[in-house]
Amino acid sequence: MLRVLVAEDLYLLREGLVHLLQAHGCMVVGAVETGPELLKGLLELRPDVSIVDVRLPPTFTDEGLQAALEARRQVPGLPVLVLSQHVEQLYARELLADGSGAIGYLLKDRVFNAAQFIDAVRRVAAGGTVMDPEVIAKLLASNARHEPLAGLTPREREVLEAMAEGRSNAAISQRLYLSESAVAKHTASIFTKLGLAPSEDDNRRVLAVLAYLNSR
Repeated sequence: MLRVLVAEDLYLLREGLVHLLQAHGCMVVGAVETGPELLKGLLELRPDVSIVDVRLPPTFTDEGLQAALEARRQVPGLPVLVLSQHVEQLYARELLADGSGAIGYLLKDRVFNAAQFIDAVRRVAAGGTVMDPEVIAKLLASNARHEPLAGLTPREREVLEAMAEGRSNAAISQRLYLSESAVAKHTASIFTKLGLAPSEDDNRRVLAVLAYLNSR
């Protein structure tokens, strides 16, 4: 019998989750409505899995996820299933970052039946990972926006790598068997794709190298 902790501030939804879980053979060891109560319950009760809303009192911002993250720092691998109306990309990444599994992130309006939900609960409790496709899509889209080198061609990456080694355009042209004019075109394209507009104060070559090093 799974021991489950529920964290949800809306009374009807919280009670509905409790009854649903009990009807499917789970033992609900606690039902809380605030972030501090959730953290205390996670650390003291050590449930087999917790079902966590993102936005809980007192501020209704990210208390649920913050409590879950803190609990997993203290108890690595503590199973957490986030059930929310919102995709909090930063915290979703952090939950996934430790690679220990036992994580789920479902959107409330995309859970269509009890069987789907209970299956997700059991999979997370068993150490698996369950992610709503919409959550995955938003994380991938965010990755694309925040990976500055994603739009570079293979040749542009080679040029940028040579720049990071401190090579001049002439040295790059010799190394890659390109004309200096071709190297100049590639570097101009790199600057454009990295959003490095001409500036009197900033050395675009240095900034491009920093972007390369930060991506490694």
